[in-house]
Amino acid sequence: MHRDIKSTVAHVKRNPDDSWAEPQELEDHLLGTAKLAGRFARSFDSEAWGYAVGISHDTGKAPEKWQKYLQKKSGYGYDREAHLENIPGKLPHAAPGAKLVEEIFPGPVGRILSYCIVGHHAGLPDWIGSPGALTSQLQNATSDGISEIFHSFVKDHNPGKPPWQFDHGLDLSLWIRMLFSCLTDADFLDTERYMECERHEQRSGYLSINKLLYRFNAYMNNLTEKAPDTEVNKVRQTVLSDCRAAAVDSPGFFSLTVPTGGGKTLSSMAFALEHAVRYRKDRIIYVIPYTSIIEQNAEVFRKAVGADQVVENHSNLNEEDVSATARLASENWDAPAIVTTSVQFFESLFAAKTSRCRKLHNICNSVVILDEAQLLPVEFLEPILQAMELLVEHYKVTFVICTATQPALEKQVDASNFPGIAAGTIREIIQDVPELYRSLKRVEVYVPEDLKTPQSWEDIAKELKGYESVLCVVSDRKSCRELFQLMPEGTYHLSALMCAQHRSDIIAKITEDLKAGKPTRVISTQLVEAGVDLDFPVVYRAMAGLDSIAQAAGRCNREGKLNSERKLGKVVVFIPPKKSPPGILRKATETTIGMLRKGFADLLDQSVFPPYFSELYWKANNLDVKNIIALLTPERDISDISFRSAAELFSLIDDTKQRSILVPYEEGATLIDRLVKKGPERWLFRKLQRFIVNVYIYEFDALLDRGSIKEISPGIFSLICAVEYDQDTGLKTDTELFDPEKYTCC
Repeated sequence: MHRDIKSTVAHVKRNPDDSWAEPQELEDHLLGTAKLAGRFARSFDSEAWGYAVGISHDTGKAPEKWQKYLQKKSGYGYDREAHLENIPGKLPHAAPGAKLVEEIFPGPVGRILSYCIVGHHAGLPDWIGSPGALTSQLQNATSDGISEIFHSFVKDHNPGKPPWQFDHGLDLSLWIRMLFSCLTDADFLDTERYMECERHEQRSGYLSINKLLYRFNAYMNNLTEKAPDTEVNKVRQTVLSDCRAAAVDSPGFFSLTVPTGGGKTLSSMAFALEHAVRYRKDRIIYVIPYTSIIEQNAEVFRKAVGADQVVENHSNLNEEDVSATARLASENWDAPAIVTTSVQFFESLFAAKTSRCRKLHNICNSVVILDEAQLLPVEFLEPILQAMELLVEHYKVTFVICTATQPALEKQVDASNFPGIAAGTIREIIQDVPELYRSLKRVEVYVPEDLKTPQSWEDIAKELKGYESVLCVVSDRKSCRELFQLMPEGTYHLSALMCAQHRSDIIAKITEDLKAGKPTRVISTQLVEAGVDLDFPVVYRAMAGLDSIAQAAGRCNREGKLNSERKLGKVVVFIPPKKSPPGILRKATETTIGMLRKGFADLLDQSVFPPYFSELYWKANNLDVKNIIALLTPERDISDISFRSAAELFSLIDDTKQRSILVPYEEGATLIDRLVKKGPERWLFRKLQRFIVNVYIYEFDALLDRGSIKEISPGIFSLICAVEYDQDTGLKTDTELFDPEKYTCC
């Protein structure tokens, strides 16, 4: 005899007075989750599928055995005199629910639903190969005990055919992951509505896109009125005007090609807001490559539309500094303006974990701005570009590919094997890019005639000492330290051997000195090349990729102040005593030298970048080094997808080559001490992100062997020898192989 549906429980909780609240009935939870998941999936024409996966996801809680398990584990309705036999410590409910949909909908429909249902707590599984694989879970599961009423729930909601015919590649796996996102977010939200109603009620308070645009326009009008009447500001107004004009164009791919210092941050937001209003997009997502500049850009947007309207989602976020509403919105990106990192955005698109996938459905029907797009990781470029194409084609996403050094992301006529975006689909926002670059010419670039013979660090240091204010950018941390040691006292050093907080403090001092007109010399790795607003009259750059040289040049005469004196900034490219780090950075340098030998009148002209990137991508060994597309492409039928394996391999930060060390810089010492005494806390880990230095494995082992670092919490190591962290240059290590500047934090 089956239990009455009204007595079948999904969740129970205690009131603050320790009494039991009315339980959440399973029927209510299934219906609530189904309605939400269906609404979320509507944005990609899959409402029936979202409803079907929601209505069936927790049916595995219906059997008598699971209900008794819930009673025992919670204590709700548990008679202590009763003898409950054979109740295991953990009784799964996802696999029985998946088994049920496979039985009711044999074939592709059941299999798609079962992937999502099996994974809605543990994450999307592989099809085969481990105890957690879908095959293993289905073999070991039974739907016995699920009453007819819940069978009917599932049977009555056959989702029918998918909304489109799937192409080969990532198409099917991305759609399943989107359905999974709808389910996990809906499940979280409906459960939260019952278990934590006060928390649930905090998920509101954001303005509409229309009101954000109104605020933004008022801010920009005020900014324009107060801006000095300089040539650079006139050009920035042209960029802003072009962005607003292009916003009426139909959704799809856009490029925004603007020289550094041309105002692309605010202008790209103008395009995004205008475009979102016209085409009823739900949100703007601003994707930034480095955590070192995300806070800077987020602050720009907060000033423009309101501090309470911009949600940041990155590892350096201090939860104490944001509202409860913003913290909740960062879980699922349910806000109109999101600022996040490349790691968060792209790894989420290939993730298996519920926490990572939960936000995915809110990428649908949005405008995504990819800032500094030339930094898209070459090793994963093929799956990234394929996913981007699918998001535009099926999920109503508009992409803005934003950079001064526009990469060649479209398929090339002379390189048909390049797996780029379909030729002719990326539309340029700026009406006259060549004229824009001519108008914003602020520097002269000097390249050595001899591209083979290196200069010594002593010779470079001697030249740098001849300038009161100069920035020199090199390609690795060891070179940075060696050159810095040859410079006069008062010179600043910047590299990833310094923790994020240390670097931020030094950049703030540099900015202050430059504004005050004080002599300022800086030796830095390439971490200053993306989005750091520094303005030097002279910049030296060790020979590197063409895009790196252009980005370094963007820190020279940035505001065009020298132009008013009829002068240009000076950018000097030199051959360093040491080659660029091996891999893609060295190939980029070799590509640049090859192009220089062919002869280019202007290294910063926008026309040189497409051929440069085309050649660089051709030289890359593989644009899908981990075979992500193969893992996510069914070979025989819908079953053969390796969600979890692909997610583990799609990692923009290679954790196998590095280890993280906490360093006691300034407040970091107090935070480390608290971790030791009080133990791990989520807010504490967030704050400690600012006090981490990443090192090679062999460096880590050397520090451990000599007793300089210690494990202070499981898997967490801290520097305990204070003399090994220098206030000028950071952690003392002689490594030269690992280059964290090409990585970002999630």
